[in-house]
Amino acid sequence: MATKGVRADREPAERLPVARVCVDVQLPHLDRPFDYLVAAADDEAAQPGVRVKVRFAGQLVSGFLLARAEASEHQGKLAYLEKVVSPERVLDPEVARLARAVADRYAGSLADVLRLAVPPRHARVEAQAAKDQASAEPGESVSDAAGSDAVDDDAASPGPWAPAPGGWDSYPAGPAYLRALTEGRPARAVWSALPGEDWPVRVAEAAAATVDGGRGVVIVVADARDLERVDRALGQVLGPGRHVALNAALGPAERYRRFLAASRHQVPVVAGTRSAIWAPAAELGLVVIWDDGDDLHAEPRSPYPHARDVLLTRAQLAGCAALVGGFARTGEAQLLLETGWAREIVAERGVLRRRQPAISPTGDDPQLARDPGAVTARLPSLAWLTAKQALEAGHPVLVQVPRRGYLPSVACAECRSPARCPECSGPLGLQSARDVPVCHWCGRSFPAYSCPVCGERRLRASVTGARRTAEELGRAFPNVPVRTSGRDEILDTVPAGPAMVVATPGAEPVAADGYGAVLLLDTWALLSRADLRAAEETMRRWLNASALARPGSRGGRVIVVADGSLAPVQALLRWDPGWFAARELAERRELGFPPAARMASVTGPAPAVAELLTIADLPDGTEQLGPVPAGEEQERMLLRVSRSRAAGLAHALHVAAGVRSARKAAVAVRIQVDPAELF
Repeated sequence: MATKGVRADREPAERLPVARVCVDVQLPHLDRPFDYLVAAADDEAAQPGVRVKVRFAGQLVSGFLLARAEASEHQGKLAYLEKVVSPERVLDPEVARLARAVADRYAGSLADVLRLAVPPRHARVEAQAAKDQASAEPGESVSDAAGSDAVDDDAASPGPWAPAPGGWDSYPAGPAYLRALTEGRPARAVWSALPGEDWPVRVAEAAAATVDGGRGVVIVVADARDLERVDRALGQVLGPGRHVALNAALGPAERYRRFLAASRHQVPVVAGTRSAIWAPAAELGLVVIWDDGDDLHAEPRSPYPHARDVLLTRAQLAGCAALVGGFARTGEAQLLLETGWAREIVAERGVLRRRQPAISPTGDDPQLARDPGAVTARLPSLAWLTAKQALEAGHPVLVQVPRRGYLPSVACAECRSPARCPECSGPLGLQSARDVPVCHWCGRSFPAYSCPVCGERRLRASVTGARRTAEELGRAFPNVPVRTSGRDEILDTVPAGPAMVVATPGAEPVAADGYGAVLLLDTWALLSRADLRAAEETMRRWLNASALARPGSRGGRVIVVADGSLAPVQALLRWDPGWFAARELAERRELGFPPAARMASVTGPAPAVAELLTIADLPDGTEQLGPVPAGEEQERMLLRVSRSRAAGLAHALHVAAGVRSARKAAVAVRIQVDPAELF
């Protein structure tokens, strides 16, 4: 407890004079609240949830006031709060409890989590919002000032809400789930969406059912494109001024303005990308996450929480409903079903057969008998004919290519040796047909490259990117427009009519009337990745792309250039993500991999990693896997425990990190619980 800064002209508040403050310091051994006195002059403003300034170790630092108390356990003198930065209560009590739980789960500190949970203050916006709120007429909503770009302020309310026919009633458990939301029951579900489903509208309907019950909703999607669709759907279903959409691309002022609308409970529904998991909501009744397998849901900043796990923790703490939705299903979602924490929302097989496109592989025996070259061809005859028929019928064709660029990887045309940089040994690639080889690591170009093995100067493609694929398709279909969607330019939608659309996974635009054909190329690039989740991620990308096709009854077809006997292909053919997720989970349980077990990684210089593991009082039965190299002069150790000992592992690692920081260890060690990548 700080003892400096006590001034004679200050008097403590008469009631609850002690403030418990989370001080914004990054040292693990200081991860606890500190007590300060509240001056009588600050009594009214110093409420739980406000930003404050305090003296800590001789410096003026920021913090959040967590609670007020009558007395402190500290035996010495307490310093006063230096300043209440703003009377705005930006840290909701429910969010504060969640932040503490997430910090404990991920072996992090509360200060680190609160940096993720509360956006930076924007004083001008805060003052303007307070002025608008004060000037509003009694009963008048001021939420439109912080509302959504997708909602017209002059638009009329859509009136009483009712679920659209052919929506949730396409799922046997759908209507019952909506009733549970309206009644305020903590219904938790894993939803496998039908192909072609207008999922943003279904999510908006679930939100509307919850709002009808007088409770709030938090919706989280992976990227800005999905958020824009959800934003529009919420505006249509709820009406204007009933929700806000949070996105980092808004800019600090606009984002903070919308955050304040949620924090002041002016709107019942908050939607956003990853950071929206922390959005405050009055009487939280439902949390929703769409496509929880997308790697954008994994936070890259300490303590590296995953959006799905944060929302599920929030649902548990708040006693509210949860909805984990997607076309695919992760192992974590399957575990929720197998443990009974959630129920399944799926359509009957008859409905699914009517909605799904016709799906065919190119690597099965009948296709090989008709086209022996299909096993090696990048665009087998079946894929070419399917695309041609869809174009002739006047429909666009989607081509999914796993790699962006032109030729991301090249090799010697004679001996097939991979082309590598003579300076740093990085892989070489071509950015266009007339380009020279360029190193992906150091950026050097080599106009006169020759193979160090055989001396050959000609190069061949090892991996073909989206731009080269578009170039090849332009030659194959000369009278058809070819468009690309990837990192450089992502298309949101494409109009109806014949066109070839080449997209990387996650950048597939929505066609106005569905795609006549979807071609899944270079499947080996997804399936052969050295990643625990390679098959699961492949399944997710395939289903997300295939869901954009027209139903088979209306001519929609999906061609997957892969062997039909592979488990992911079999699951795609039957459109059975549940079967595939159960299979994956069973294999991971047998091998002891997440989510069947819990793992943590410790990364840093070898002496620092060894020191931390020596200090840590690891739970009984902890397995140490490694070490393995993790970059220049870095190594990585994996720790594995059963799920029942996960909390003990996180606590032991956090305490060990605190001991090292108290000793002023010069080298940091990175701790990740349930890391997204294990290899």
